Amino acid sequence: MRSIKVKGMKAIWSGLMMAAAVFCISAAGQDTAWGAAGSFIQEDVPAGQIALPTESGALTCTTDKTNVNITGTVSGAVSDPAVYDNYWYLFEMQPYEDDLGSRTDYAAWWTKGDTISCSLPLGFGTSSDKLYSKFVLAVFDGTRYHAISEPAYITNPEVLAKNTAEFKKPSSKKGLLLDGGMISDAMELGVKHTTINIAFHHLLGEGIDYQYDGKTYHFNKGVVAEYDRIVEYMSNKDLMVTAIILNGWNDNTPQLFLPGITKNSKAYYYSFNGSTAEGVETIKAIASFLAERYSGTQGKGKISNWIIGNEINNNEIWNYAGEKDLNTYVREYMKAFRVFYTAIKSVNSNDRLYFSTDFNWTDPEASQVKYGARDVIAAFGAAVKAGGDISWNLSYHPYPDPLTEPEFWNDGENGRATDSVDTRVLNFNNLHVLTDYLQRQELRAPDGSVRHIILSEQGFTSKSATRGDVEKIQAAAMAYAYYIADSNPYIDAIIMNRQVDNIDETNTSVALGLWRCDMSTPGVVKATMRKPVWTVFRVIDRKDSLEYTEFAKEIIGIQKWSDVIPNFRWKKYEN
Repeated sequence: MRSIKVKGMKAIWSGLMMAAAVFCISAAGQDTAWGAAGSFIQEDVPAGQIALPTESGALTCTTDKTNVNITGTVSGAVSDPAVYDNYWYLFEMQPYEDDLGSRTDYAAWWTKGDTISCSLPLGFGTSSDKLYSKFVLAVFDGTRYHAISEPAYITNPEVLAKNTAEFKKPSSKKGLLLDGGMISDAMELGVKHTTINIAFHHLLGEGIDYQYDGKTYHFNKGVVAEYDRIVEYMSNKDLMVTAIILNGWNDNTPQLFLPGITKNSKAYYYSFNGSTAEGVETIKAIASFLAERYSGTQGKGKISNWIIGNEINNNEIWNYAGEKDLNTYVREYMKAFRVFYTAIKSVNSNDRLYFSTDFNWTDPEASQVKYGARDVIAAFGAAVKAGGDISWNLSYHPYPDPLTEPEFWNDGENGRATDSVDTRVLNFNNLHVLTDYLQRQELRAPDGSVRHIILSEQGFTSKSATRGDVEKIQAAAMAYAYYIADSNPYIDAIIMNRQVDNIDETNTSVALGLWRCDMSTPGVVKATMRKPVWTVFRVIDRKDSLEYTEFAKEIIGIQKWSDVIPNFRWKKYEN
């Protein structure tokens, strides 16, 4: 039977347990911290301290729009009754809090052995809003409360969304990173997916006032207007828009960066701050603003996919959080990811959220700032599940290795790309390893399905570091890669990088565009001539593409596409 908070009883019991604790003698004890995979990490503490709790709890939290409905279980031996009282206590915590400290303001309590179940007012949109809160189960030793469960979050914020429009699946997986002013070219190419980088750190400013949680946030009207123009135009052209949310350095928004992080010369972008009250409040407000504005209901266009950060397995350059071990780093990222997830899904129920990694699947030189993509995926999946599983998805970047040579099918020759789950590099040479891995039961979505995977950034150079111009090989590589992804049922999109060569990249033998660029205009993207890859890309998602890709077989060294691509989509049309 669930009991209601009773301060009188609690005070009496506290006094009794204080007395009992004086006579409690134990061997060397242990202190408890939350681990990345949902288990408790035990650390040695000095002898003579009271015995730590022996029971372990697990909570599940959902909302029915009015209440937070919480259920739980407890396993393990009951903690020493000479030390701990006979009750389990439920605490609400803010998403940025890591421990209970000296808190005593529990929200509910039960006699040990009773069924753990209660409903608390959600208070959505009020000062006591619990939508972003997390909840823990604790026991009391007469002096302080000890958490015995992982923090549990509300896992279904989508039930609160006003926009419940179905996710609109494009007719093709074909996508392209567009250059401004070349939308008509994209339409001629038949592109169905595109990406837009949103500089989170430049959104705040003046010109647009937005009310959120009783506060007024000011947005940069000029910056937002440019995003409006791009997203609306792309949406009107029936493109699936994927936003990549990036956190660059801005001296004016220190609350967006983790505590102690300073500007780093190596870092392009920084990890979002889900570890302080101001950081969480700012993320909530900006994410909600973006979700509402680009919901498809405001006349500003529609963003359907949201990638939080970039290549997060590279802490040093793309998601800087300072030196951290893998589990600590992933948990920091996860806290911010959950805030984004809740903010966006509570506005648009069917939007999809992703994190991205590069092609470094395992990393024998893993450090405090670089991690293997596989390890990040596993750690993130375990950490999320421990706090209540949600529908996260994966954005992956399977570039060739190295980027300066387009023939990814030869990447296994150096031993870095293999068909093993322990491969060093995972790209189009062994893409099935990725989708096989995501089919593992422990990584599946809450409904048991395989999580959505988009290949949101990849490209093939037309300028070899060793041979010069290789435009025909670039076209062959793109065709082969697209066929591989298109024939894999677990890949939702393949978004090529880029529409036009980038001058700086081309100077380093990374000429990824479908168009050549004017190399005499630094800082200005000026398309000059279509490459052979342009023609192939235009038809690549059609069965008649086989006519246009016939040349590629000799380059790759194959007789039929179906000989090297399992379940090749156009097999029945092959000669």
